[in-house]
Amino acid sequence: MNGNGLNAEGTILRRSPRDRPARSALPPGPGMPSTLQAVGWLNRPMPFMERCRARYGDTFTLDMRHFGRWVFLCDPDDVKRVFTADTATVGVDIANPLLGPILGSRSVMLLDEPEHLRRRKLLLPYFRGRHLQHGGEASVEAARRAVAEWPQDRPFELWPRMQAITQDVILRSVFGDGDPALRRRIDTLLNALTEWAGHPHRSTVLTAFGPRWVARSRAFRAAMAPLEQAVLAEVRRRRGGDDPGEGIISMLAHVQDDDGSPLDDQTLRDELVTLLTDGPTSASLAWMFERVLRHPEALDRLTAEVEAGGEDHYARAVVNETLRLCAPVPVVVRRLLRPMRLGGHALPAGTTVAPCIYLIHRRPDVYPDPERFRPERFLDQAPGTYTWIPFGGGVRRCLAADFAGREMREVMRTVIATTELRAVDPKSEGAIRSAISFGPGARSLVTAHPRRTPLTLDPSSDPVPVL
Repeated sequence: MNGNGLNAEGTILRRSPRDRPARSALPPGPGMPSTLQAVGWLNRPMPFMERCRARYGDTFTLDMRHFGRWVFLCDPDDVKRVFTADTATVGVDIANPLLGPILGSRSVMLLDEPEHLRRRKLLLPYFRGRHLQHGGEASVEAARRAVAEWPQDRPFELWPRMQAITQDVILRSVFGDGDPALRRRIDTLLNALTEWAGHPHRSTVLTAFGPRWVARSRAFRAAMAPLEQAVLAEVRRRRGGDDPGEGIISMLAHVQDDDGSPLDDQTLRDELVTLLTDGPTSASLAWMFERVLRHPEALDRLTAEVEAGGEDHYARAVVNETLRLCAPVPVVVRRLLRPMRLGGHALPAGTTVAPCIYLIHRRPDVYPDPERFRPERFLDQAPGTYTWIPFGGGVRRCLAADFAGREMREVMRTVIATTELRAVDPKSEGAIRSAISFGPGARSLVTAHPRRTPLTLDPSSDPVPVL
């Protein structure tokens, strides 16, 4: 077991009652049984959080079976304290019980310090500079290929099409542009894993049996094992050949650990699977079109900006507003390693704290008329470091945040330049849970119509990170 509560297989281990802070030491929260709280969190988390905030204020506790006790933080000042605390005070925790078994305990997302920071420095260059530029170009090409295959003049779900685009981009980033047969094989295996993880009954089973069930599930192993075997076989092939190849996998295959030895198979497996399971970006793309297609004034302004070429200020604002209003995950979680005062409460070491993305992004004192989709608010001001947190924050902010922002802009501009999308239903789509994110309830149901005169798509402005 490591410090974040995971065993070697990445399964979350339940802490014994003596390891958990006493309920009396935590802020107030619902008094209903922990099983019912877990059901509310898994099935309707957004309304559940809204009711709790209305009743208990900016700091409240949920006590959920198999998840434990979480203290939700909705005040930006408290979020700042958590994100800027030193690594001896705040450590890693995990919000989604599916992530532990899927990603594994050696994933950069789940490592304790100081190993987390060393691994982060190793991976970060692959989401910056020329790699960021290449990712933008790959996003344009992937979107063009995808749009050419979309059905015309009949309804289809856009969310799975966005998943195909983002998966295409990440496969090229990880494995390089060569060997399309390898990418197709990995793509098929990823789709099988996504289908298993996204099955509608998964939340019900997790509520009943907890996250340990995942690692023991034969169906999970049947979906995961072929992917693990395929990526490790490719690592061995690249290590044994004269040509190291391209992509992140080649770097991982040849990099040496602190003691001069190559990364072990478990570490390689966990990092590669982490890189390949990119659910949040596709959900954010689906949300972006779901919102824009229901706001004609925003779509018109975007179209005009694409047609004019050059700057993409409004596209950036649309991305930022989509990630504010429709963040793909509602919370991030951390574990206190030392006592800390948050929300007026002295929280003991061992407390799981949950900066609440969903509720912070809806604070009317920060975002007037917070439920309204209004990209213009980000033309007037830059997002706040502790009030706009779709990628988390601090030393554990998402490695691929800039990459995801660039990808979203390029896909949006490419789709708008080449086709006209229309929402099938003018009503807004509610949120539904997928394996690791939340997306549009009707999976962004649209129709596509050929643009009579395709717009000329100039290269995006310089790859400044999305802000």
